[in-house]
Amino acid sequence: MRFGTAALAAFTIFAVAGCDSSGDSGSPPAPTSTLAGAPSAFDPCTDIPQSLLDSEGLRNEYKADDNGADGIRWRGCDWVQVDGYAASIQTTNLTVAMVRDKKFSDAREFAIGARQAISGKSSADRPDEECAVNVAIQGGSLEVGLTNPESSKKTGHLDTCELARALTEKVVAVLPQGV
Repeated sequence: MRFGTAALAAFTIFAVAGCDSSGDSGSPPAPTSTLAGAPSAFDPCTDIPQSLLDSEGLRNEYKADDNGADGIRWRGCDWVQVDGYAASIQTTNLTVAMVRDKKFSDAREFAIGARQAISGKSSADRPDEECAVNVAIQGGSLEVGLTNPESSKKTGHLDTCELARALTEKVVAVLPQGV
């Protein structure tokens, strides 16, 4: 779940090579692997059908790529719903297991079709207004994050995580096979 760079800074994603048996290697251990970039087989900015966006009333698309700490990457776009929620739909190299390991507030695991998914509250300050859902895809996850302020006339009275799950199910339904 995209909780901002600061919250994700604790992720350590390098597998560290063993120490030199002499105990004095002169440099830190070299990483044996690194996290690959965000999955690119699905581009939320261009691959989500306009009919799906229209069904949700999502408008004003803008690019929302981000490079977080330790090689974590997000690629996608943000949209807003007039008098409703704002949605960020991105691919990320964070896996569902990595998100689970962070033990975010009110985390709930479920499946969308045959895909693992996890949702959770993405803000300690406004837990009822922000929720993110990560769904397993090849090379990481599809992340759908919603911000749904109580002041939103259309959706402010609705459960943000339920809205996020419903939108995620619609997006997962348009994923190409093999993603």
